[in-house]
Amino acid sequence: MIDASTEFETVIGLEVHVQLATDSKIFSTARARLETGKSVADEIPNANTTPVCSGHPGSLPALNEKAVLYAIKAGLATGCTINRASFFARKHYFYPDSPKGYQISQYELPICERGELQIEYGNDGELTKRVGITRIHMEEDAGKSVHFSGYSLVNLNRAGVPLIEVVSEPDMRSPEEAGAYLRKLYGIVTALGICDGNLQEGNFRCDANVSIRPKGSPQFGTRTEIKNVNSFRFVEKAIEFEASRQRMSLLAGEKIIQETRLYDSDKNQTFSMRSKEEAQDYRYFPDPDLPPLIIEEGVIEALKKSLPELPDQKRDRLMQTFGLTRFQAGLMVATSSLSKFFEESVKLGGDDTAKTIANLLSAGTEIEGSIFTPAHFSDLAKLIGDKTISVSAAKQVLSILSAKGGVVAKIVEREGLKQVSDLSALEPIIDQILASNPKQLEEYRSGKDKLLGFFVGQAMKATQGKANPALLQELVMKKLKG
Repeated sequence: MIDASTEFETVIGLEVHVQLATDSKIFSTARARLETGKSVADEIPNANTTPVCSGHPGSLPALNEKAVLYAIKAGLATGCTINRASFFARKHYFYPDSPKGYQISQYELPICERGELQIEYGNDGELTKRVGITRIHMEEDAGKSVHFSGYSLVNLNRAGVPLIEVVSEPDMRSPEEAGAYLRKLYGIVTALGICDGNLQEGNFRCDANVSIRPKGSPQFGTRTEIKNVNSFRFVEKAIEFEASRQRMSLLAGEKIIQETRLYDSDKNQTFSMRSKEEAQDYRYFPDPDLPPLIIEEGVIEALKKSLPELPDQKRDRLMQTFGLTRFQAGLMVATSSLSKFFEESVKLGGDDTAKTIANLLSAGTEIEGSIFTPAHFSDLAKLIGDKTISVSAAKQVLSILSAKGGVVAKIVEREGLKQVSDLSALEPIIDQILASNPKQLEEYRSGKDKLLGFFVGQAMKATQGKANPALLQELVMKKLKG
Protein backbone atom coordinates (compact mmCIF):
# COMPACT_ATOMS: atom_id res chain seq x y z
CA MET A 1 0.00 0.00 0.00
CA ILE A 2 1.28 3.45 -0.95
CA ASP A 3 1.01 6.14 1.70
CA ALA A 4 3.00 9.16 2.87
CA SER A 5 5.51 6.92 4.66
CA THR A 6 6.40 4.99 1.47
CA GLU A 7 10.01 5.37 0.42
CA PHE A 8 10.40 5.42 -3.36
CA GLU A 9 13.26 4.49 -5.65
CA THR A 10 13.81 6.22 -9.00
CA VAL A 11 14.55 4.05 -12.03
CA ILE A 12 16.24 5.75 -15.00
CA GLY A 13 17.17 4.61 -18.48
CA LEU A 14 18.65 6.95 -21.08
CA GLU A 15 18.41 7.01 -24.87
CA VAL A 16 21.17 9.27 -26.18
CA HIS A 17 21.18 10.55 -29.75
CA VAL A 18 24.73 11.21 -30.95
CA GLN A 19 25.04 13.16 -34.19
CA LEU A 20 27.90 11.68 -36.21
CA ALA A 21 30.49 14.10 -37.56
CA THR A 22 30.40 12.88 -41.18
CA ASP A 23 30.61 15.33 -44.04
CA SER A 24 27.54 13.94 -45.80
CA LYS A 25 24.24 12.53 -44.62
CA ILE A 26 23.63 8.90 -43.82
CA PHE A 27 21.72 7.97 -46.99
CA SER A 28 22.48 10.81 -49.41
CA THR A 29 25.29 13.06 -50.66
CA ALA A 30 23.79 16.20 -49.09
CA ARG A 31 26.08 17.87 -46.56
CA ALA A 32 25.64 16.86 -42.92
CA ARG A 33 27.85 19.59 -41.50
CA LEU A 34 29.46 22.81 -42.61
CA GLU A 35 33.20 23.31 -43.00
CA THR A 36 33.17 25.18 -39.70
CA GLY A 37 31.84 22.07 -37.97
CA LYS A 38 28.50 23.77 -37.37
CA SER A 39 25.19 22.09 -38.05
CA VAL A 40 23.64 22.40 -41.50
CA ALA A 41 20.40 23.26 -39.70
CA ASP A 42 21.82 26.79 -39.29
CA GLU A 43 22.21 27.36 -43.03
CA ILE A 44 19.58 28.74 -45.46
CA PRO A 45 16.45 26.59 -44.95
CA ASN A 46 16.30 23.55 -47.25
CA ALA A 47 19.63 24.42 -48.91
CA ASN A 48 21.21 21.07 -47.96
CA THR A 49 18.76 18.55 -49.34
CA THR A 50 18.49 16.00 -52.11
CA PRO A 51 15.46 14.05 -53.36
CA VAL A 52 16.43 11.35 -50.84
CA CYS A 53 16.28 13.81 -47.91
CA SER A 54 12.91 15.15 -48.97
CA GLY A 55 11.38 11.73 -49.68
CA HIS A 56 10.76 12.12 -53.40
CA PRO A 57 9.13 9.06 -54.99
CA GLY A 58 11.67 6.79 -56.66
CA SER A 59 14.68 8.11 -54.73
CA LEU A 60 16.86 5.42 -53.17
CA PRO A 61 19.05 5.58 -50.06
CA ALA A 62 22.76 4.70 -50.23
CA LEU A 63 24.49 4.01 -46.90
CA ASN A 64 27.36 6.27 -45.78
CA GLU A 65 30.39 4.05 -45.06
CA LYS A 66 31.99 6.50 -42.63
CA ALA A 67 28.83 6.58 -40.51
CA VAL A 68 29.06 2.79 -40.21
CA LEU A 69 32.71 2.97 -39.13
CA TYR A 70 31.87 5.65 -36.55
CA ALA A 71 29.07 3.50 -35.12
CA ILE A 72 31.44 0.55 -34.79
CA LYS A 73 34.00 2.75 -33.00
CA ALA A 74 31.32 3.80 -30.50
CA GLY A 75 30.46 0.16 -29.89
CA LEU A 76 34.08 -0.89 -29.41
CA ALA A 77 34.74 1.98 -26.99
CA THR A 78 31.75 0.97 -24.83
CA GLY A 79 32.46 -2.77 -24.76
CA CYS A 80 29.66 -3.74 -27.12
CA THR A 81 29.41 -6.82 -29.29
CA ILE A 82 29.59 -5.73 -32.94
CA ASN A 83 27.06 -7.69 -34.99
CA ARG A 84 28.57 -8.93 -38.23
CA ALA A 85 25.14 -8.63 -39.82
CA SER A 86 22.56 -5.96 -38.99
CA PHE A 87 19.46 -4.63 -40.69
CA PHE A 88 17.73 -1.33 -41.38
CA ALA A 89 14.01 -0.93 -40.79
CA ARG A 90 11.33 1.62 -41.49
CA LYS A 91 9.88 3.19 -38.37
CA HIS A 92 6.53 4.70 -39.35
CA TYR A 93 5.13 7.87 -37.86
CA PHE A 94 3.75 11.06 -39.32
CA TYR A 95 5.28 14.43 -38.56
CA PRO A 96 5.56 17.33 -41.02
CA ASP A 97 9.36 17.33 -40.63
CA SER A 98 9.58 13.66 -41.69
CA PRO A 99 8.57 13.84 -45.36
CA LYS A 100 8.77 10.11 -46.12
CA GLY A 101 6.29 9.30 -43.38
CA TYR A 102 8.86 6.97 -41.81
CA GLN A 103 12.36 7.09 -40.37
CA ILE A 104 15.08 4.68 -41.44
CA SER A 105 16.46 3.13 -38.27
CA GLN A 106 17.54 -0.27 -36.92
CA TYR A 107 15.20 -2.39 -34.85
CA GLU A 108 15.48 -6.16 -34.34
CA LEU A 109 19.21 -6.49 -35.00
CA PRO A 110 21.25 -3.30 -34.42
CA ILE A 111 24.91 -2.80 -35.25
CA CYS A 112 26.07 -2.96 -31.59
CA GLU A 113 24.67 -4.68 -28.49
CA ARG A 114 25.40 -5.50 -24.84
CA GLY A 115 27.98 -2.94 -23.74
CA GLU A 116 28.59 -1.02 -20.54
CA LEU A 117 29.99 2.15 -19.01
CA GLN A 118 31.71 2.44 -15.63
CA ILE A 119 30.67 5.77 -14.13
CA GLU A 120 32.14 7.76 -11.23
CA TYR A 121 30.11 10.22 -9.19
CA GLY A 122 29.89 11.75 -5.71
CA ASN A 123 31.71 14.77 -4.30
CA ASP A 124 35.15 13.51 -5.32
CA GLY A 125 34.11 10.81 -7.76
CA GLU A 126 34.50 8.24 -5.00
CA LEU A 127 31.35 6.30 -5.98
CA THR A 128 31.39 3.97 -8.98
CA LYS A 129 28.75 2.00 -10.82
CA ARG A 130 28.34 -0.17 -13.90
CA VAL A 131 25.60 0.93 -16.29
CA GLY A 132 24.65 -1.53 -19.00
CA ILE A 133 24.16 -0.52 -22.62
CA THR A 134 21.39 -2.47 -24.32
CA ARG A 135 22.18 -1.44 -27.88
CA ILE A 136 23.62 1.14 -30.23
CA HIS A 137 21.77 1.50 -33.49
CA MET A 138 22.10 3.76 -36.53
CA GLU A 139 19.35 5.98 -37.84
CA GLU A 140 18.63 9.21 -39.70
CA ASP A 141 17.62 12.48 -38.06
CA ALA A 142 14.36 14.23 -38.90
CA GLY A 143 13.94 17.77 -40.20
CA LYS A 144 12.83 20.70 -38.09
CA SER A 145 9.50 22.49 -37.83
CA VAL A 146 9.79 26.24 -37.33
CA HIS A 147 6.69 27.77 -35.74
CA PHE A 148 5.41 31.27 -36.35
CA SER A 149 2.24 33.06 -35.34
CA GLY A 150 -0.55 31.12 -37.01
CA TYR A 151 1.58 28.90 -39.26
CA SER A 152 4.65 26.67 -39.38
CA LEU A 153 7.39 26.01 -41.92
CA VAL A 154 9.58 22.94 -42.39
CA ASN A 155 13.37 23.00 -42.75
CA LEU A 156 14.81 19.73 -44.09
CA ASN A 157 18.49 20.64 -43.76
CA ARG A 158 18.78 18.30 -40.77
CA ALA A 159 16.73 15.48 -42.37
CA GLY A 160 19.03 12.53 -42.98
CA VAL A 161 21.89 13.68 -40.75
CA PRO A 162 23.44 10.46 -39.35
CA LEU A 163 22.79 9.49 -35.75
CA ILE A 164 23.59 6.66 -33.43
CA GLU A 165 21.20 6.05 -30.57
CA VAL A 166 22.84 4.67 -27.42
CA VAL A 167 20.20 2.92 -25.30
CA SER A 168 21.11 2.17 -21.69
CA GLU A 169 19.67 -0.42 -19.35
CA PRO A 170 17.40 1.01 -16.59
CA ASP A 171 20.35 0.81 -14.17
CA MET A 172 20.52 4.38 -12.87
CA ARG A 173 18.84 5.38 -9.62
CA SER A 174 19.44 9.11 -9.27
CA PRO A 175 19.81 12.27 -11.37
CA GLU A 176 23.47 12.36 -10.31
CA GLU A 177 24.11 8.90 -11.77
CA ALA A 178 22.35 9.90 -15.00
CA GLY A 179 24.48 13.03 -15.27
CA ALA A 180 27.66 11.02 -14.69
CA TYR A 181 26.64 8.53 -17.39
CA LEU A 182 25.96 11.28 -19.92
CA ARG A 183 29.25 13.06 -19.20
CA LYS A 184 31.16 9.77 -19.52
CA LEU A 185 29.51 8.92 -22.84
CA TYR A 186 30.06 12.48 -24.11
CA GLY A 187 33.76 12.23 -23.24
CA ILE A 188 34.05 8.98 -25.19
CA VAL A 189 32.32 10.07 -28.42
CA THR A 190 34.23 13.36 -28.54
CA ALA A 191 37.55 11.62 -27.81
CA LEU A 192 36.80 9.21 -30.67
CA GLY A 193 36.22 12.21 -32.95
CA ILE A 194 32.89 10.78 -34.14
CA CYS A 195 30.79 13.65 -32.72
CA ASP A 196 31.44 17.41 -32.67
CA GLY A 197 29.78 17.52 -29.25
CA ASN A 198 28.05 20.89 -29.64
CA LEU A 199 25.22 20.58 -27.13
CA GLN A 200 23.55 23.83 -28.21
CA GLU A 201 23.15 22.49 -31.75
CA GLY A 202 21.75 19.16 -30.56
CA ASN A 203 24.84 17.11 -31.51
CA PHE A 204 24.37 15.18 -28.27
CA ARG A 205 20.87 15.00 -26.82
CA CYS A 206 19.00 12.70 -24.53
CA ASP A 207 15.59 11.14 -23.95
CA ALA A 208 15.23 10.13 -20.30
CA ASN A 209 12.89 7.31 -19.28
CA VAL A 210 11.86 7.83 -15.66
CA SER A 211 9.74 5.76 -13.30
CA ILE A 212 9.50 5.26 -9.56
CA ARG A 213 8.65 2.26 -7.40
CA PRO A 214 8.44 1.51 -3.69
CA LYS A 215 11.96 0.78 -2.46
CA GLY A 216 12.61 -2.94 -2.52
CA SER A 217 9.91 -3.69 -5.09
CA PRO A 218 11.04 -5.99 -7.93
CA GLN A 219 8.49 -4.49 -10.34
CA PHE A 220 9.19 -1.38 -12.39
CA GLY A 221 6.67 1.44 -12.28
CA THR A 222 5.02 3.06 -15.30
CA ARG A 223 7.62 5.14 -17.08
CA THR A 224 7.43 8.49 -18.78
CA GLU A 225 9.88 9.70 -21.42
CA ILE A 226 11.36 13.19 -21.21
CA LYS A 227 12.18 14.10 -24.79
CA ASN A 228 15.19 15.86 -26.33
CA VAL A 229 17.12 17.43 -23.47
CA ASN A 230 20.52 18.75 -24.60
CA SER A 231 22.14 19.85 -21.33
CA PHE A 232 23.64 17.64 -18.61
CA ARG A 233 22.34 19.91 -15.87
CA PHE A 234 18.86 20.12 -17.39
CA VAL A 235 18.65 16.32 -17.69
CA GLU A 236 19.43 16.04 -13.97
CA LYS A 237 16.88 18.72 -13.07
CA ALA A 238 14.22 17.23 -15.38
CA ILE A 239 14.64 13.76 -13.84
CA GLU A 240 14.50 15.21 -10.32
CA PHE A 241 11.28 17.08 -11.12
CA GLU A 242 9.67 14.13 -12.89
CA ALA A 243 10.41 11.68 -10.07
CA SER A 244 8.93 14.16 -7.58
CA ARG A 245 5.86 14.68 -9.79
CA GLN A 246 5.25 10.95 -10.05
CA ARG A 247 5.64 10.51 -6.30
CA MET A 248 3.06 13.21 -5.57
CA SER A 249 0.68 11.69 -8.13
CA LEU A 250 0.90 8.23 -6.57
CA LEU A 251 0.44 9.58 -3.04
CA ALA A 252 -2.66 11.40 -4.29
CA GLY A 253 -4.07 8.10 -5.53
CA GLU A 254 -3.54 8.90 -9.21
CA LYS A 255 -2.13 6.58 -11.86
CA ILE A 256 1.03 7.38 -13.80
CA ILE A 257 0.28 7.57 -17.52
CA GLN A 258 2.88 6.25 -19.96
CA GLU A 259 3.56 9.30 -22.07
CA THR A 260 6.17 11.50 -23.67
CA ARG A 261 6.85 14.75 -21.83
CA LEU A 262 8.90 17.87 -22.56
CA TYR A 263 11.06 19.75 -20.07
CA ASP A 264 10.72 23.53 -19.66
CA SER A 265 14.02 24.74 -18.19
CA ASP A 266 12.64 28.21 -17.39
CA LYS A 267 9.84 26.78 -15.24
CA ASN A 268 11.85 23.70 -14.20
CA GLN A 269 8.99 21.34 -14.89
CA THR A 270 7.89 18.71 -17.39
CA PHE A 271 4.62 18.79 -19.27
CA SER A 272 2.74 16.27 -21.39
CA MET A 273 3.49 16.14 -25.11
CA ARG A 274 1.74 12.98 -26.31
CA SER A 275 0.92 9.43 -25.25
CA LYS A 276 3.95 7.17 -25.43
CA GLU A 277 4.08 4.96 -28.49
CA GLU A 278 5.03 1.28 -28.30
CA ALA A 279 7.06 -0.59 -30.90
CA GLN A 280 3.91 -1.95 -32.56
CA ASP A 281 2.64 1.59 -33.09
CA TYR A 282 5.56 2.28 -35.41
CA ARG A 283 4.82 -0.75 -37.64
CA TYR A 284 8.49 -1.59 -38.08
CA PHE A 285 9.45 -3.68 -41.09
CA PRO A 286 12.76 -4.25 -42.93
CA ASP A 287 13.57 -1.47 -45.37
CA PRO A 288 13.30 -3.03 -48.84
CA ASP A 289 15.70 -0.49 -50.36
CA LEU A 290 18.63 -1.32 -48.07
CA PRO A 291 20.35 -4.74 -48.04
CA PRO A 292 21.62 -6.28 -44.80
CA LEU A 293 24.70 -4.52 -43.45
CA ILE A 294 27.51 -7.11 -43.43
CA ILE A 295 30.72 -6.16 -41.61
CA GLU A 296 33.91 -8.14 -42.16
CA GLU A 297 35.90 -9.18 -39.09
CA GLY A 298 39.00 -7.52 -40.53
CA VAL A 299 37.24 -4.14 -40.47
CA ILE A 300 36.39 -4.55 -36.78
CA GLU A 301 39.95 -5.58 -35.90
CA ALA A 302 41.43 -2.63 -37.82
CA LEU A 303 39.13 -0.22 -36.01
CA LYS A 304 40.08 -1.71 -32.64
CA LYS A 305 43.73 -0.97 -33.38
CA SER A 306 42.95 2.57 -34.53
CA LEU A 307 41.05 3.65 -31.42
CA PRO A 308 42.62 6.70 -29.75
CA GLU A 309 43.40 6.97 -26.05
CA LEU A 310 40.00 6.92 -24.36
CA PRO A 311 39.06 9.05 -21.31
CA ASP A 312 39.62 6.29 -18.71
CA GLN A 313 43.02 5.45 -20.18
CA LYS A 314 43.98 9.12 -20.28
CA ARG A 315 42.77 9.61 -16.70
CA ASP A 316 45.03 6.78 -15.49
CA ARG A 317 47.98 8.18 -17.43
CA LEU A 318 47.52 11.67 -15.98
CA MET A 319 47.36 10.20 -12.47
CA GLN A 320 50.55 8.22 -13.00
CA THR A 321 52.49 10.92 -14.87
CA PHE A 322 51.54 14.02 -12.92
CA GLY A 323 50.34 12.68 -9.58
CA LEU A 324 46.80 14.02 -10.04
CA THR A 325 44.06 12.60 -7.87
CA ARG A 326 41.50 10.37 -9.58
CA PHE A 327 38.94 13.17 -9.22
CA GLN A 328 41.25 15.82 -10.73
CA ALA A 329 42.27 13.57 -13.61
CA GLY A 330 38.63 12.65 -14.24
CA LEU A 331 37.72 16.30 -14.61
CA MET A 332 40.63 16.90 -17.00
CA VAL A 333 39.39 14.19 -19.39
CA ALA A 334 35.72 15.15 -19.26
CA THR A 335 35.95 16.48 -22.83
CA SER A 336 38.58 16.06 -25.51
CA SER A 337 38.98 19.85 -25.80
CA LEU A 338 39.63 20.23 -22.05
CA SER A 339 42.14 17.37 -21.90
CA LYS A 340 44.00 18.80 -24.91
CA PHE A 341 44.00 22.27 -23.31
CA PHE A 342 45.31 20.85 -20.02
CA GLU A 343 48.16 18.91 -21.63
CA GLU A 344 49.19 21.87 -23.79
CA SER A 345 49.28 24.06 -20.68
CA VAL A 346 51.44 21.55 -18.81
CA LYS A 347 53.77 21.22 -21.80
CA LEU A 348 54.37 24.99 -21.65
CA GLY A 349 54.72 25.18 -17.88
CA GLY A 350 56.52 21.94 -17.11
CA ASP A 351 55.40 18.78 -15.28
CA ASP A 352 55.62 20.47 -11.87
CA THR A 353 52.81 22.86 -12.86
CA ALA A 354 50.33 20.05 -13.65
CA LYS A 355 48.59 19.91 -10.27
CA THR A 356 48.21 23.70 -10.07
CA ILE A 357 46.85 23.89 -13.63
CA ALA A 358 44.41 21.06 -12.87
CA ASN A 359 43.21 22.90 -9.76
CA LEU A 360 42.66 26.12 -11.71
CA LEU A 361 40.77 24.30 -14.46
CA SER A 362 38.75 22.31 -11.89
CA ALA A 363 37.47 25.48 -10.21
CA GLY A 364 34.62 25.95 -12.68
CA THR A 365 36.75 27.71 -15.31
CA GLU A 366 35.04 27.59 -18.70
CA ILE A 367 37.43 27.33 -21.63
CA GLU A 368 34.86 26.50 -24.33
CA GLY A 369 34.30 29.64 -26.40
CA SER A 370 36.59 31.66 -24.12
CA ILE A 371 39.71 33.68 -24.96
CA PHE A 372 41.82 31.63 -22.56
CA THR A 373 44.98 30.06 -23.94
CA PRO A 374 47.21 27.31 -22.47
CA ALA A 375 49.88 30.00 -21.94
CA HIS A 376 47.57 31.85 -19.52
CA PHE A 377 47.37 28.81 -17.26
CA SER A 378 51.03 27.85 -17.50
CA ASP A 379 52.03 31.42 -16.61
CA LEU A 380 49.66 31.50 -13.64
CA ALA A 381 50.89 28.11 -12.42
CA LYS A 382 54.50 29.28 -12.51
CA LEU A 383 53.65 32.44 -10.56
CA ILE A 384 51.79 30.38 -7.93
CA GLY A 385 54.65 27.91 -7.79
CA ASP A 386 57.29 30.53 -7.03
CA LYS A 387 54.97 32.24 -4.50
CA THR A 388 54.69 35.43 -6.59
CA ILE A 389 50.87 35.27 -6.39
CA SER A 390 48.32 33.30 -4.39
CA VAL A 391 45.67 30.98 -5.81
CA SER A 392 43.07 33.62 -4.90
CA ALA A 393 44.98 36.22 -6.92
CA ALA A 394 45.23 33.79 -9.85
CA LYS A 395 41.45 33.50 -9.89
CA GLN A 396 41.20 37.30 -10.00
CA VAL A 397 43.54 37.29 -12.99
CA LEU A 398 41.36 34.68 -14.74
CA SER A 399 38.29 36.84 -14.17
CA ILE A 400 40.04 39.84 -15.75
CA LEU A 401 41.35 37.72 -18.64
CA SER A 402 37.87 36.37 -19.32
CA ALA A 403 36.41 39.88 -19.52
CA LYS A 404 39.20 41.84 -21.19
CA GLY A 405 42.00 39.51 -22.25
CA GLY A 406 45.61 40.53 -21.72
CA VAL A 407 48.96 39.22 -20.51
CA VAL A 408 49.15 37.49 -17.12
CA ALA A 409 52.30 39.24 -15.88
CA LYS A 410 51.02 42.69 -16.84
CA ILE A 411 47.67 42.10 -15.10
CA VAL A 412 49.42 40.94 -11.92
CA GLU A 413 51.59 44.07 -11.95
CA ARG A 414 48.79 46.48 -12.82
CA GLU A 415 46.37 45.13 -10.23
CA GLY A 416 48.99 44.87 -7.48
CA LEU A 417 48.37 41.16 -6.96
CA LYS A 418 51.88 40.08 -6.01
CA GLN A 419 52.15 38.37 -2.64
CA VAL A 420 53.95 40.14 0.19
CA SER A 421 56.79 37.84 1.31
CA ASP A 422 58.99 40.52 2.83
CA LEU A 423 59.43 39.86 6.55
CA SER A 424 60.29 43.49 7.24
CA ALA A 425 56.92 44.49 5.73
CA LEU A 426 54.87 41.83 7.54
CA GLU A 427 56.34 42.03 11.05
CA PRO A 428 55.07 45.55 11.95
CA ILE A 429 51.59 44.66 10.67
CA ILE A 430 51.45 41.58 12.92
CA ASP A 431 52.85 43.53 15.90
CA GLN A 432 50.08 46.10 15.46
CA ILE A 433 47.37 43.42 15.36
CA LEU A 434 48.65 41.76 18.53
CA ALA A 435 48.79 45.12 20.31
CA SER A 436 45.23 45.93 19.21
CA ASN A 437 43.81 42.63 20.50
CA PRO A 438 45.29 42.05 24.00
CA LYS A 439 42.30 40.00 25.21
CA GLN A 440 42.54 37.51 22.35
CA LEU A 441 46.32 37.40 22.76
CA GLU A 442 45.98 36.49 26.44
CA GLU A 443 43.36 33.83 25.67
CA TYR A 444 45.58 32.28 22.99
CA ARG A 445 48.56 32.12 25.33
CA SER A 446 46.35 30.53 27.98
CA GLY A 447 45.54 27.62 25.66
CA LYS A 448 42.87 28.69 23.13
CA ASP A 449 44.87 27.59 20.05
CA LYS A 450 41.90 28.11 17.71
CA LEU A 451 42.47 31.88 17.96
CA LEU A 452 45.42 31.43 15.61
CA GLY A 453 42.94 31.65 12.72
CA PHE A 454 41.64 34.95 14.09
CA PHE A 455 45.10 36.56 14.09
CA VAL A 456 46.03 35.17 10.68
CA GLY A 457 42.71 36.42 9.27
CA GLN A 458 43.27 39.90 10.72
CA ALA A 459 46.77 40.03 9.24
CA MET A 460 45.54 38.84 5.84
CA LYS A 461 42.83 41.49 5.93
CA ALA A 462 45.40 44.17 6.81
CA THR A 463 47.52 43.18 3.80
CA GLN A 464 44.41 43.11 1.54
CA GLY A 465 44.96 39.40 1.00
CA LYS A 466 48.40 39.91 -0.50
CA ALA A 467 50.49 38.27 2.21
CA ASN A 468 52.09 34.93 1.49
CA PRO A 469 49.70 32.67 3.50
CA ALA A 470 52.27 30.07 4.58
CA LEU A 471 54.86 32.66 5.56
CA LEU A 472 52.24 34.78 7.31
CA GLN A 473 50.96 31.90 9.44
CA GLU A 474 54.50 30.91 10.41
CA LEU A 475 55.32 34.49 11.42
CA VAL A 476 52.07 34.94 13.38
CA MET A 477 52.71 31.74 15.34
CA LYS A 478 56.22 32.90 16.13
CA LYS A 479 54.97 36.26 17.37
CA LEU A 480 52.18 34.69 19.44
CA LYS A 481 54.68 32.53 21.27
CA GLY A 482 56.51 35.71 22.25
